[in-house]
Amino acid sequence: QVQLVESGGGLVQAGGSLRLSCAASGRTFSIGWYRQAPGKQRELVAGVTNGGLTNYADSVKGRFTISRDNAKTTIYLQMNSLKPEDTAVYYCAASRTHYVWRDIDFWGQGTQVTVSS
Repeated sequence: QVQLVESGGGLVQAGGSLRLSCAASGRTFSIGWYRQAPGKQRELVAGVTNGGLTNYADSVKGRFTISRDNAKTTIYLQMNSLKPEDTAVYYCAASRTHYVWRDIDFWGQGTQVTVSS
């Protein structure tokens, strides 16, 4: 019932910035971003509810910002001061009725972010 389409990934040098977008079709209570580096577990990056409550991984606080448009159909992840350890496939995720950092109902296909040193 919900479709998530990510865009904005790419190659960037350390210290640079990148902005990811996720277009959501269908109703969600919360939406956010997870990432998975090669050989590592998928982890929460940031999430936001329709009411504006946010949650960030400690590793990205102060560097990444999650936001949404007025219609709440598109979310963004502004990534600043990027580090090589931020390299991963970034997935948009959504929960229909709960916090996306607790319950996930839908996944996007992912977008690759590569940060070179």
